[in-house]
Amino acid sequence: MTIQAGLVGLPNVGKSTLFNALTKSSVPAENYPFCTIDPHMAITQVPDPRLDKMQKIYGSKKQIPATVSFVDIAGLVKGAASGEGLGNKFLSHIREVDLILHVLRCFEDPNIIHHGETIDPIDDYEIIVSELMLKDLESVDKRLEKLVKEIRNNTGPARKTFEAEQTLLLKIKGALDAGNAELVCKLVNQATMPMLPLLTAKQFLILANISEKELDSYEQNPHYQKLVETFGKERVIPISAKIEYELSQMDPEEAQELMGLLGLKEPGLNTIIRKTYEHLGLITFFTCGPKEAHAWPIRRGMTIRQAAGEIHSDLERGFICAEIFNCKDIFELGSEAKLKELGKMRREGQDYLVHDGDVVLIRFNV
Repeated sequence: MTIQAGLVGLPNVGKSTLFNALTKSSVPAENYPFCTIDPHMAITQVPDPRLDKMQKIYGSKKQIPATVSFVDIAGLVKGAASGEGLGNKFLSHIREVDLILHVLRCFEDPNIIHHGETIDPIDDYEIIVSELMLKDLESVDKRLEKLVKEIRNNTGPARKTFEAEQTLLLKIKGALDAGNAELVCKLVNQATMPMLPLLTAKQFLILANISEKELDSYEQNPHYQKLVETFGKERVIPISAKIEYELSQMDPEEAQELMGLLGLKEPGLNTIIRKTYEHLGLITFFTCGPKEAHAWPIRRGMTIRQAAGEIHSDLERGFICAEIFNCKDIFELGSEAKLKELGKMRREGQDYLVHDGDVVLIRFNV
């Protein structure tokens, strides 16, 4: 499964610096707008200590972690939907991601250019969302034009389906015209029919980019406080892009020492990756053996047969059954033999819903 999260924000908020830290890459991060002309993409591993334990238990030669692709999308500006800055190109890149990571500047630094007179992350966010909504309004208007023809040219059930879509899109258009992003999301999520892929309705997280000097007191930062008040603490991740980049360039021992000095238990990037995974509704199952211990990301609610298809299409096509246990049981008992002895390993059919941490062996015949 390919999972993409896109970092978006106004110019000079720390997107490229954060992207470089996430991916240990070297995208330019200069102090001027539009440094990132094209989206950069890189794959980042999902931190999961369970995989290390599975590798040790099975004596696997290697491990293959779950991954998330991060896309660094060039800085948006006011008027992007009508072509300002690099305009529509940016918005089309956002359409391709599964989750938007809004990087918002929460630090004061007169040496780094800012688009406005004062630092205001809420205003920055609203500029970005306004551009997304304007682009969605354009998409909705085009679809409504087509629906008029479809309704005129069809009868019976087909016409009723098009009429229902028209009714819903008119409600969404009203919400977009009113600048009500929350209502747009609600209408899209409640829809019982296929919908336009609206940018406003995408899942998102807020990355509050704070000064490295505020790492131990970020909760006192008034910009961070306002973001939490607006979006809730679960959706806002405090981060110092500058420190995260420095940590990413160090060897593990040096990084651990610096984190200790800064009072960090783990890199903030781990939180970003983990929250990205969670907000996309993903879970992990494992396949393990002497060759490799492999973590597989899937959408929550998938059946074991569908999950088998993530490994290989032949496994889904020829699925017979699966032998399954949860990793927490083997961590407690230490071996498959003990699991079988105590009845913790079971055989499941194609409709079994996979749980996070399940370890599976697929039986199939093609």
